[in-house]
Amino acid sequence: MKYAIALVVALVLNAAANLMIRFGMKAMDAQLDGAGIMDGGVPGLIRLLLTNWIVLVGLTCFALNVVFYAYALQKLPISMAYPIMVTGGFVIIVTVAGLILQERLSVVQWVGVAAIMIGVTLVAKDAGRQMEDIKPDAGPGQGAEPNNLKP
Repeated sequence: MKYAIALVVALVLNAAANLMIRFGMKAMDAQLDGAGIMDGGVPGLIRLLLTNWIVLVGLTCFALNVVFYAYALQKLPISMAYPIMVTGGFVIIVTVAGLILQERLSVVQWVGVAAIMIGVTLVAKDAGRQMEDIKPDAGPGQGAEPNNLKP
């Protein structure tokens, strides 16, 4: 259960990071007043990013996301964790982008979002079933056989 919670925390942090960087870059556009982000070269870009607290919070969220995701992957199969992470973050971002950023998706795009969610639900459900068949006490190199093969 704690690995699933870590995965949820990781996906929320990942979505938050993307959104914070988007909000920070919008604010930076206003600050630049028509100048290009790279007009000051790499040092100028780094200075701009380091003086924008929203971008810094986003980068911190990315770093924390990696920590929680790595923890979740200690026990969760990546074939289940990654689709959940990506799709969960996608749903959060699409929702926030629509509500706050006024971005709109067409009906066809919403059908695509629903299809992705259904697909990930099926993948996660089947992977969860497969995990229940694995011996919980099987350590590294012990071959973690399904419970139904026990003598």
